[in-house]
Amino acid sequence: MTMTTPTATATTAAAPRIAVIGAGPGGLICARVLQRHGIAASVTVYDMDPTRTARDQGGTLDMHPGSGQSALRAAGLLEDFLALSRPEGQQIRLVGRDGRTLFDAAPPESDATEGNPEIDRGQLRDLLLDSLAPGTVRWDSKLTRADPLPTGTHRLHFADGTTAEADLVVGADGAWSRVRPLVSDAKPLYTGVTFVETGLDDADTRHPHLARLTGDGTMMALDDNQGFVAQRNSGGHIRIYVGMRVDEDWHRQAGLDLTDTAAVRDALLARFTGWSPDLLRLITDSDTGCANRPLYALPVPHTWPHTPGVTLLGDAAHLMSPISGMGANLAMLDGADLAQALITNATIDQAITEYEKILLPRSVEAAEGAAEGIAGAFSPDSATETLAHMTARH
Repeated sequence: MTMTTPTATATTAAAPRIAVIGAGPGGLICARVLQRHGIAASVTVYDMDPTRTARDQGGTLDMHPGSGQSALRAAGLLEDFLALSRPEGQQIRLVGRDGRTLFDAAPPESDATEGNPEIDRGQLRDLLLDSLAPGTVRWDSKLTRADPLPTGTHRLHFADGTTAEADLVVGADGAWSRVRPLVSDAKPLYTGVTFVETGLDDADTRHPHLARLTGDGTMMALDDNQGFVAQRNSGGHIRIYVGMRVDEDWHRQAGLDLTDTAAVRDALLARFTGWSPDLLRLITDSDTGCANRPLYALPVPHTWPHTPGVTLLGDAAHLMSPISGMGANLAMLDGADLAQALITNATIDQAITEYEKILLPRSVEAAEGAAEGIAGAFSPDSATETLAHMTARH
């Protein structure tokens, strides 16, 4: 993506009211790029979280040169990102169900911008939030619906009873987007795979054996429709995802209370009978509770007709399996591309048209790849398929 310094346009002169719904990476990048090019007072980001620290932001992300890093460069934040990132986190390791290392790729020794350095989601979000003008983000603003008005604008209704009007509504509000129904009837579908998330704290000191097993980046052990993914985060924490191809209500079928950590652990151990004791310790030795995370994806392809005054980005537009590693990268590229289109086009309608010509084909291609990826990672022959994929990729 090439970002240029724009000249003044009718779009900027008219100071359109731009409402970005969702303070995720894509929505924040969009607001940051707009503000960097002088469109400040008219951009508001609405988020349902009560505060910026209300919840954990999740695991770690690898920022790709052609997408996430390009968006950060457009936002003027690439150097700040590189100072926070962990190039060593690019290490990828595949382990067999017997605990033997089958594949181990160290991170490249080249310039970090040529690789995919990792950063915690929370650190990335803080970087983006701190780059915005004060008051840009309105916390505790849960959108309940958006009504089209005869003027071509939209009236936004929030859970606290307040309303706002916008010339452009940007749906950056994730998998269960409240904006998406304005352009599409599509709903996320269960992929057939569920992750149960747990974790290790102060891993190098308290769990040195599991820390060595994980390495500096991501360790995967996948076989016969199930497996483990252990992922280094900053601060000595390792996030663990126990993945299974199961029914969406597997825990209810088993009579499990998901708040009963001991019972969930026992149920997981029963499913992984015969796996290496080292891998099973990722379940038994964890320091946190167990969070059930079924994985969803939008139908492929997901496209929609041009709709005046509204568009989508990120998971709202192309929710896909996290196995692809593309979700946040594409969301940020979406946000930067949308901002660029708004800066350089004379009207919002022209900007949306130009943006969606780029967004939709790119989204379809990425979503098709993600669907293939999760199908291969959680299949009867997933060990062989994953090893072949890693060997070819590296």
